Amino acid sequence: MRCHIVSLLALFGALAASPAAAQNQVYRCPGNNFTNSITQKEAETRGCKVVEGGNVTVVQTRSPGGDAKAGGAAPPPAGRPADSRVPAAEQRARDSDARRILENELRKEEEQLAALQKEYNNGEPERQGNERNYQKYLDRVAELKATISRKESDIASIKREIGKLPAPQ
Repeated sequence: MRCHIVSLLALFGALAASPAAAQNQVYRCPGNNFTNSITQKEAETRGCKVVEGGNVTVVQTRSPGGDAKAGGAAPPPAGRPADSRVPAAEQRARDSDARRILENELRKEEEQLAALQKEYNNGEPERQGNERNYQKYLDRVAELKATISRKESDIASIKREIGKLPAPQ
């Protein structure tokens, strides 16, 4: 059994030292470019160094402005032709729907805020029966205050979103 393990280790060692393993080296070139598609001589002439210690995945991507070699701009988003536009009437309907939804959400949030502020009672809410321990009361007051603060923040963000929409016509 021990002999088989030693021979397997020797086999793996021989495979790792083979020329095929040398071809899979990843190089880090100036400009923080990583590649595994150049030879050792090319790497030396470009000033690239071998990356060691860890797995490296190299993914080829296109530049955001399109490929300069291809001479074209980036392709349009998938599923939509480059010259497609939403008709103005349809866009107004979408904006109207978005405004209506946001205004309904704003109304609900404002109602919840009013209820929380009433319960908060300017920092002195009524004590509940399970709050014989004063710390429980203080914890509830702090939680109410934090919830009110979150609601106010939510309301402000909804108002900002409504402000981004075009004025209703």
